[in-house]
Amino acid sequence: MLGRMSIDLNAASRFMAGHARLLDRWRFAALLGAGSSDAVLAALRGYRNPDGGYGSGLEPDLRAVGSQPSAAFHAFEVLAELPADAAAADARALADWLMTVTLPDGGLRFAVPIDDPTACAPFWVGADSTVSSLQITSIVATHAHRVPSIAGHPWLDRATAYCLRAIDALDGPPHALVLAFAVKFLDAVHGTIPEAAGLLQRLGRFVPGDGLVPVEGGLADETMRPLDFAPLPGGPARALFAASVIDAELDRLAALQRDDGGWTTDFASYSPAAAFDWRGYKTVEAVALLRANGRI
Repeated sequence: MLGRMSIDLNAASRFMAGHARLLDRWRFAALLGAGSSDAVLAALRGYRNPDGGYGSGLEPDLRAVGSQPSAAFHAFEVLAELPADAAAADARALADWLMTVTLPDGGLRFAVPIDDPTACAPFWVGADSTVSSLQITSIVATHAHRVPSIAGHPWLDRATAYCLRAIDALDGPPHALVLAFAVKFLDAVHGTIPEAAGLLQRLGRFVPGDGLVPVEGGLADETMRPLDFAPLPGGPARALFAASVIDAELDRLAALQRDDGGWTTDFASYSPAAAFDWRGYKTVEAVALLRANGRI
């Protein structure tokens, strides 16, 4: 369509070859139809621990080896991109591990205690492991709901119930990340959870029409934006924004491609390796979003 920003996929491919970690290189290749789901799964398994969880920097700013709930979000995100039969065993093992670190109320901790904090962001190292985090539980559950093989798994049922209760208990605007992740969770489950629509309508009161919610404690310009709340077309979260707002955000996302072909982040990284890992991850994310929204 005239007036829309375009991107350079060849430059993005060169960026991924020169800068991205192997997992995201294979994800990017698969996204463009040139890769193998077996290769993606093999790369993901490099971060997998014997307990079924994931660590070792799958969450780029949490580089400790031990399994972490935040790494589970990234793992489910990748597993949801794979054919259901290829992802099934790994997804079930991950859900089984998550059951072992779920608190009595059904929620996940922000992080489990970290043995070696080297190159780990301070918010992971200093997390309170005795309380449940709606931020982490909702984003892990969002991606887990996109993996068919764990539908009905006891962990996912408990996590879903926790998120619904925690969202229902919100009596004011939560932190920007909690708000964005809770909206994405409700968008993901709206087809199977009857109360999701009403909860999404209530949360929508805290989302401004332009979708710009500053991230308290982040960088000066770190902000949740409309595509952080409603990245995919077709779900009820898109109704929070005018079509013109989404179109402008998609134009903005395309325009953020750097001269080297990749995308970058608006948040801080806590090691040189994490900075590169995030750029590869964000490049895959940007191209996937633009394609899902009909821009590629």
